Amino acid sequence: MFNIVLFEPEIPQNTGNIGRLCVGLDATLHLIEPLGFSLEDKYMKRAGLDYWKHLNLKVYKNYSDFLEKNTPERIFYFSKKAEKIYWDAEFEKGDFLVFGKETLGLPDEIVYNPDNLVYKIPMLGKTRSLNLSNSVAIVSYEALRQVNLKEKII
Repeated sequence: MFNIVLFEPEIPQNTGNIGRLCVGLDATLHLIEPLGFSLEDKYMKRAGLDYWKHLNLKVYKNYSDFLEKNTPERIFYFSKKAEKIYWDAEFEKGDFLVFGKETLGLPDEIVYNPDNLVYKIPMLGKTRSLNLSNSVAIVSYEALRQVNLKEKII
């Protein structure tokens, strides 16, 4: 359905939870190293429960390796620094949805590249950012809603 890309994730429980979400959405999870944990981490596996064995997982040495091994037609990046709001994006089946690391988000060269489609999740309160797994879920289900309206997959 979709491709969920985590740029240098740091917290194993978030990645485990996102892996479980990907199984539920029939999405591929792409992890861009360096990771802040081992893929054998017990907390990551616990968060992913017994779904981890069903996950379509791909791991890359760095961002360049990710771009070399994939030829995505459409990549959407998500950052609190963006101007556009995620519900204004027009998602399609097969899109790549890229999320940054928990502490720093995406690098400025990605966020401020005028060729990139960069969106944010609006926040009204005093929170600096949302939890990574919550952000992935919010955007992924909006993408699923849009694709379902076009293709009636559910």
